[in-house]
Amino acid sequence: MNTHTIDTGTPVISADAYDTHAFYADPDTIAVVANTTAPDAVALPAPDASTAELLAAAQEAGRRAVPAPLAETALVARPLLRRVGLPVPDGPLSYAIAPELTVRYAHPAASPVGSAGCLGDEDTLLVSGTLRRVPWARAATTVVVLATAPSGPVLFTLAPDQAVLTPGGNLAEEPRDDLYLAGLEIPASRVRRVSPELLDEARLRAALARSALMAGAAERCVELTAAHTAARTQFGRPLSHFQAVKQEEARLIEEAALVRAAVRAAAAPLDTGGPAAHLAVAAAKTQASASAAEIARIAHQLHGALGITLLSPLHLATTRLWSWRDEDGDETYWALRLAGSLTATTLWPALTTTP
Repeated sequence: MNTHTIDTGTPVISADAYDTHAFYADPDTIAVVANTTAPDAVALPAPDASTAELLAAAQEAGRRAVPAPLAETALVARPLLRRVGLPVPDGPLSYAIAPELTVRYAHPAASPVGSAGCLGDEDTLLVSGTLRRVPWARAATTVVVLATAPSGPVLFTLAPDQAVLTPGGNLAEEPRDDLYLAGLEIPASRVRRVSPELLDEARLRAALARSALMAGAAERCVELTAAHTAARTQFGRPLSHFQAVKQEEARLIEEAALVRAAVRAAAAPLDTGGPAAHLAVAAAKTQASASAAEIARIAHQLHGALGITLLSPLHLATTRLWSWRDEDGDETYWALRLAGSLTATTLWPALTTTP
């Protein structure tokens, strides 16, 4: 497996200088985040960056189809580790929300009821089960895991090489690996008991990170489609001069703008938490997932057969949209959560209040 380095110390380069074909010359290439100098570097946000800045960086990563867990690191793993007071490792990070894991205490306390390990003298854990489709597990230095122990939700960290890794991928060939744990002992120093609210925040962060990536991929579809229809001629004039093409391009721009606006609107509520965060993130992921199919359809229709081929960079955006649409909850899941968060008394304020 080859690696391609994403620089954390240089400014984000302009889109014109980004050579997509060269970057993807080898389908087995993955990227690692490190401090180094690279001509096509994308900067990882500073640890103290605001949520709005992190979302903007994730959107840019989605727009450029950056093969690295930038959004997973900056928007999910790092903030969760800081929230619980665990050290934040260098390099790329990933996450897994896995309530299905079997978690027991390694040093059980005496208890007249319950099975061995349901109570513990301290927080060292024994963990068994499979973490499924972990984003970029093979490239991550650390995976942040949220699971359910006998005492309630816990957060712990592990290195991917502590597990049996089964490589996998999504439609865009991004790593989505399974990690099998067989009674793995997690030291108490890497374990924190957390509240159900933090577990829910992790889900919200993951969904919003995915939505930001989708907003960037949608923007890339607009750029590539507009450039193609302006350059491609038919019957002596550019495709963009035909009324039917103009109408489809307008719909494409509208759908991309809806996703972008929904993501931006969720930044402030995510910081404040509470019902507003649930509403904003659910709306953002619902909109992003619902728009993905239409954005990809219009972009490919206006590109014609060329857009399907590997010669066109369009597939780097559309295959990601199709993949990310279902990851971290599809539109049905988040639409149900969105509806569940609204009542007769909260619907109107939610629709009319400016963040």
